[in-house]
Amino acid sequence: QVQPVESGGGLVQAGGSLRLSCAAFGRTLGPFSMGWFRQAPEKEREFVAGLNRRDDSTTYADSVKGRFTIRRDDTRNSVYLEMNSLKPEDTAVYYCAARNADYVGRKSREYDYWGPGAQVTVWQ
Repeated sequence: QVQPVESGGGLVQAGGSLRLSCAAFGRTLGPFSMGWFRQAPEKEREFVAGLNRRDDSTTYADSVKGRFTIRRDDTRNSVYLEMNSLKPEDTAVYYCAARNADYVGRKSREYDYWGPGAQVTVWQ
């Protein structure tokens, strides 16, 4: 079992930046492929970014490519989502998820462990 926990959400003006952190309790995140998802009100949860355990390669949703960066820090047992040039449409609850596989998936059901979520609100 691993329990991810997100932190770093908040309120930011459009064009600004935020960094979300995902820490783990109970086990190291190293053996997992990690994903970030988000869910806006009345919308389905969607894939945002992923980091593959096999080779630390990354993949992003088209809507955030070039603005968001996912990275891992094994010394801190954490995964980060650095978000730049934020837009109002980025407003959502952001979730960190761990998948026991070599590569990330883009569907929620492919993940084994989830954090409780962190609210990000971008105002114009």
